[in-house]
Amino acid sequence: MEKPLVLLATTQQQDPAQAAAELFSQLYQPALSLVLLFISPAYDLAGLAPALQQHFGDALVVGCTTAGEIGCHGYQQGSISGVSFAQPDFFAVAARLDNLHDFELADAFEAVMTARHELARNSGKAIDRNSFALMLIDGLAACEERVASRLSSALGHIPLLGGSAGDNMRFENTAVLLNGRFYNQAAVFIMVSSRHPFEMFKSEHAARSGERMVITEADADSRLVTEINAEPAAVEYCRTLGLNPDRLDANTFAAHPLVLQVGGVPYVRSIQRVNHDLSLSFFCSVDEGVVLSGTQAQDLVASLDQTFARVRSQLGPLQVVLGCDCVLRRIMISNTAAQNRLSSLLVQNRVVGFNTYGEQFNAMHVNQTFTGIAIGYAAAHAGE
Repeated sequence: MEKPLVLLATTQQQDPAQAAAELFSQLYQPALSLVLLFISPAYDLAGLAPALQQHFGDALVVGCTTAGEIGCHGYQQGSISGVSFAQPDFFAVAARLDNLHDFELADAFEAVMTARHELARNSGKAIDRNSFALMLIDGLAACEERVASRLSSALGHIPLLGGSAGDNMRFENTAVLLNGRFYNQAAVFIMVSSRHPFEMFKSEHAARSGERMVITEADADSRLVTEINAEPAAVEYCRTLGLNPDRLDANTFAAHPLVLQVGGVPYVRSIQRVNHDLSLSFFCSVDEGVVLSGTQAQDLVASLDQTFARVRSQLGPLQVVLGCDCVLRRIMISNTAAQNRLSSLLVQNRVVGFNTYGEQFNAMHVNQTFTGIAIGYAAAHAGE
């Protein structure tokens, strides 16, 4: 019986032509429907894009730059990881979204309806609960909330998973890839139809704990919080959590995120940096009047392991997991035994993806979260 058509790949080749050739040798299969690539910003993107197009031709190739890759060896750095899907098990279409700051609901409906029509035409099937959507977005455009919320509204019950492109914490150049060209200030919207079961999920390692914080002055558009509890934001953040204000850095913020509860569901809000005026820049929008809470860190690996176990109980063995893992989670466990444990867990569950500057889970833009789409096996393949 024919095997499900999903292939995973990774390359450490730094030369663009050699990297593209190695990826093609691992990912090519007849009737390619989609190739997803997660690309270290260390690569010469201007050379890589045409090299990929030369090898993959007219195949649909989508990707983005990363703050770390997840591939065949778990956590990776300075590499390209990828996955390919093929017909008839999977059909896919993709479109570039521009003008993200002006992206409206009408634009979302146009993108979704066009994708649904094209996907139905290609697959010969109605696009309903056998489909999911993906979004890769420029992580420096600061438009994830706007784009995700509008796409999710237009998609209805079709789940949306997204990740914000990174550049290894340099915050200089993040880009998305579509068919032979990298783009800034843009997103790629993908719809996939599958005959295999799938489930979207998220996993956090931070539980709400301690005193609540009211955002009393903020600029949501610039993701800047000036005051918490009517005090300078950084000062009150440190007082509430018992931190030293002279030692605020990426490691501190990774270890002490804040959390927003919506309908009893936690959504993490992570801090990017402290500014000279003691305001705090976040990785996502935070509105005035919002109530956030401090968090108590839990075992990150154990938490994700439990999530994978639950997903496998629903789907059985997994073909692949498309994973978006916040870079702050990776920073928090870097150079610890937990990093090796997590890498092993990712390999065991066939995860391919990247460390992000933010994750999108349906309409919500979140931080310090692992979000994913797990794909199992249709009944005919379950025992193989």
